[in-house]
Amino acid sequence: MSLAERQDLMDHSSTVWNGGEGSVSDYVALLKPRVMSLVIFTAFVGMMLAPGSIHPVLGTVAILCIAIGAGASGALNMWYDADIDEVMSRTAKRPIPAGKITPEEAFAFGMTLSIGSVLTLGLLVNWFAGAFLAFTIAFYVVIYTIWLKRSTPQNIVIGGAAGAFPPMVGWASVTGGVSLESFVLFLIIFMWTPPHFWALALFKKGDYETAGVPMLPVVAGETNTRHQILIYSILLAPIGVAPYFMGYASLFYGVSSGLLGLAFVAMAADIWRKREGDVARKACLRLFKFSIFYLFMLFALLLGESLVAGI
Repeated sequence: MSLAERQDLMDHSSTVWNGGEGSVSDYVALLKPRVMSLVIFTAFVGMMLAPGSIHPVLGTVAILCIAIGAGASGALNMWYDADIDEVMSRTAKRPIPAGKITPEEAFAFGMTLSIGSVLTLGLLVNWFAGAFLAFTIAFYVVIYTIWLKRSTPQNIVIGGAAGAFPPMVGWASVTGGVSLESFVLFLIIFMWTPPHFWALALFKKGDYETAGVPMLPVVAGETNTRHQILIYSILLAPIGVAPYFMGYASLFYGVSSGLLGLAFVAMAADIWRKREGDVARKACLRLFKFSIFYLFMLFALLLGESLVAGI
């Protein structure tokens, strides 16, 4: 969909906006706080695992900037996707389709936070981290939201990189650069994203069909999506164990991440087997929920070991 077509659809939308009447909670909702919490957590783990040290005040500034940058990305995503958010049950109550905040207000809010977070991180911490944060925001908004999301079923695969960058930005905040170890943290999230979102896409396929978003189940079919979920899950499992083999995680992490990976693959195989009716929907929802727990536990284990090692 072109920008002109999108604007025409917005002009004919049934939404009635009450500009300037959005509450604080509406603006907080624009930041996608649940997504932001994951970004904060993974960035903090990247910072804690990085060699060297950072002053606690600067570390706090870095995390706040990364969080605000992630929130800015969410606001700009909602600005651009307001037309499809309105017709999807999962997103219809967001501030813009609900008429609480205008698209123009969301755009101004997102741009202000984007510029402010990047400049603050660059000026107070280091410019490499600031530039990396700017790249992350641009990747999510321009590459994923504006380009890939509406043009290819591989939107989640390529666009998922944006959500995988935060631990590298956290690492860069400490070291002024990146490394193979930080790239492995990126790779875990990058490979985790497709099965995580495709499980939800199978569960909410009708929403994406209505909105005209070419998610994999809509374009390639449910069978192909189930194959892809299983393939990515099998690839993810050993990558989740990689920090142990690379020497910056303990045997306890190695065993724990291995068991979590096996559980992930088992649930993906369950989706592959159960293809009809309510049992299929439950299998998709089960993997979607477990995938969040899986990623949290991997990074929590890495964080815990880092804290113990620092005592």
